[in-house]
Formats: sequence, structure tokens, C-alpha cells
Amino acid sequence: MFGLSGQAEIAIGVFTAVILAIASNRLHLTVAALLGTIVLLLTGVLSAQEASASINPAEATIALFFGGMVVARTLVPTGVFDYLGALAQRVIGGDGRRLLAVIIVLAAPICAFLPNATVVIMLGPLVINICNRLRLDFTQPVLLLVFIANSAGLLTLVGDPATFIVGNAIRLSFADYLSLLSAGGLLAILAVAALLPLVFRLTWRERQPERETVALPPITRPFALAACSAVLAVMIALFMFGESIDPPVSPPAVAVIGSGFVLLIAFTTKLDSVREILRDVDWETLLFFICIFVLVGALDRTGVIGALGNSMGSWLGTNLLVASLVLLFGIAVLSSVIPNIPLVVAMVPLVKQYAIGAGLATQAEMAAGYGHIPASVLPLFFAMCFGATLGGNATLLGASSNIVASGICAQAGRPISFLTFLRYGAPIALMQLVVTGLYVVLRFG
Repeated sequence: MFGLSGQAEIAIGVFTAVILAIASNRLHLTVAALLGTIVLLLTGVLSAQEASASINPAEATIALFFGGMVVARTLVPTGVFDYLGALAQRVIGGDGRRLLAVIIVLAAPICAFLPNATVVIMLGPLVINICNRLRLDFTQPVLLLVFIANSAGLLTLVGDPATFIVGNAIRLSFADYLSLLSAGGLLAILAVAALLPLVFRLTWRERQPERETVALPPITRPFALAACSAVLAVMIALFMFGESIDPPVSPPAVAVIGSGFVLLIAFTTKLDSVREILRDVDWETLLFFICIFVLVGALDRTGVIGALGNSMGSWLGTNLLVASLVLLFGIAVLSSVIPNIPLVVAMVPLVKQYAIGAGLATQAEMAAGYGHIPASVLPLFFAMCFGATLGGNATLLGASSNIVASGICAQAGRPISFLTFLRYGAPIALMQLVVTGLYVVLRFG
């Protein structure tokens, strides 16, 4: 293939096997990625030193999402989520329209800063409890929670792994992301809201007489909640302005610092044990990040990335607006059947090589990042953000939060099948992709 070496063919075979094992649900995604890494080491495609070097680009992603997971988990025993759930029930009454609106208003701002799968774990049971109290089928409300959680990741640089991986690869700051791409994320959420009467019509039409007023549960640890909320507020401020101060503080550093402070609060106030909080961190996903970066590092070291990137010139041509739309919809289709994290990790160097090979940007410009990369090339990367994130809304396999929600519903006695998810997710994802495609054309074309 492309005249590549035997080691390159092994790297391609291992990466393909890992993706197929994950997409077909034959193996747990972390096990598949870890076994692939082991095969690369045993066959000599990568040395231990080369594998370690391949992990370096993953450090920022791992630090960011570790910090977000710790902060989110530490807030749970304060009682704030139970309080929000009861408050939501008061607002909703027996009106299905209010239920759907509350889910959007509650989930979107949280998922803009905290990992979406973690938020679904926290809010999913609350949505189910509200629906059970109203004697409603909770399938549609839980699916809406998932779609909003995934889409809201586009609101900020740190909201979703895919957006951060792409943004970090081109050295896009948090503030630059807000000015360039956040409006597209907001449009994606508004696209879901516009489809509520059609896609979620059973819940939308629901009207029930007012029941007894729901009692608001007390915040069990008000001081701890206030302290953790203060840390979270400072984190958000530093996400926005930390890179412009002296010395600059990057989003991953902010997340790690914030996690340290909330763990200190949990320890000193006896809110929860540090061991319990760290035990609930999604270590499987973090290990998956590491292994995927190693697998892509093998593709890069053996020349596969360079060969494919150069070949993309003949596939996509040099009309960058058309190429951006092809990437947006193409990556969306791929991310609907395979996890978007390995897809984005692999596509970023491919697109960089395509731009360099087609003479659209130089190696030095790509290395220097945003502000040096030609403006005409940037929509390629922005399209990747939209496509990888929103394509995950189409199928049950498209995002980790989808699978988490299915598990929560199964525990509540009503599992979500692949076809059920597809029936709701496909029209949502298509509408969002059309809207964000128009945004790319009008904003950057």
C-alpha cells in the first residue's frame, strides 16, 4: 500500500483491527486499544521509547479530562444535583414541553465545561426519576439529554475530547475558540430545540394536572458546595483568560490545579474520601486515550500518515471550502460507527499533511499553530470539530455518553436499542450537520 514497509502494514493492520473490534463491540474499547499497543511493541514496530514519545501529545488531553472528572465527582455528595432535580420538577409541573426545555437549559452549560459522559452519569438518573414521578416514558428525555450533552461540548474548547484534541493540535486558545466556533455549537443546540415538537412529539404533547409540590431537599454540605463552586468559577475564568496572563496557564493545567483544590476541600471537610473520588474517575477512558495516541504514533512513524495525507490532495483537491464540507460530513459518518476520539487523533495529522502536501501551508506554519496557519486552511480543522462531535449523535456507538445513557436506562428497566437510538439520533445529527455546514460556509467561506 503506497509502497510502504512491512512495519507500516503491521501498523495499519493493528489500527484497523482495534477500530473494528471496538465498532463491532467484540472487545471493550480500552482492552482493544491496549492489546493493539502490545502487538506494536512485541513486533518491534515501536520501541518503548517511541511509544512513550507518542504519548506526549496525549498528556494535555488526559490532564484536562482527569481534572474535569474529579471536579464533577466531588460535587456529587454535596447534594447539589438532587437539589437541581427537585427544583426542575417544580418548574416542569406536568408539562412535557417544560421537561424538554429544562433538560436543555440544565445540561448545556454544565457540559460546556465538564466531560459529557460524566454529566450524563450524574443527570441521567435525575431525568429518569422526574419521568417516573410524572408516569412518563423516560426514553425521549434521556435521549435528549445525550444529544444536548454531546452537542454542548462544542460550546467551548474544553467541552469535548474531539474539540480539545483538534484545538490543541493547532494551538487554538480558549478565547479564540469562543470567538470562532462557539456560535456553531450554539446553532447545533438550537437545531435540536427546533426539532423537539417533531422528534420528541410524545413528550412534547404531554400535559398532566399539577401534583403536590415537590419538597426541595437540603444541600447536605453547603460549605463544601460553596468552596467547590468557587474553585469551579475560578477554573472557568482561567479557562477564558489564563493563557493571556503572565505566566500563562493552559486549560489542562487549570483542570489539574482545580482537581487538586477540590480534593483538598473534600479531605478537609470530610465531604468524601479522596480514595472514593479517585476510584470513580473514568480510568478506562484515560488509558484508552494513551493507547490510541500510541497507535496513531505508529502510523506516523512508519510513514502511513504522510502517505495518506499526500494522497488526500487528489481526493479533496484544493478547493478548501468543498474539502471542509467533505471532511465535516465524512468524519460525521465515520464517527457515527466508530468512537470519535481515535478518529480525530488519526485525522489531525492527516489533514495537516494534506495541507502541507497540497502547498496550502508550510510545515513551519502548521507547527506554529493558530495565527500562523493560513486562514483559508483553518476551516478544515473546524469542520473536523463539528463532524466528529455531531456525528456521534447519530448512533448508539457514536459517543461514550450514548453507551452510558443506554446502560442507565437498562438499569431502570427500559434499555435503548441500536435501532431506537438511530431513529432519534439520525435526524438530529443530520439537521445539526446541515446547520453547522452552513455556518462553516457563511462564517469562513
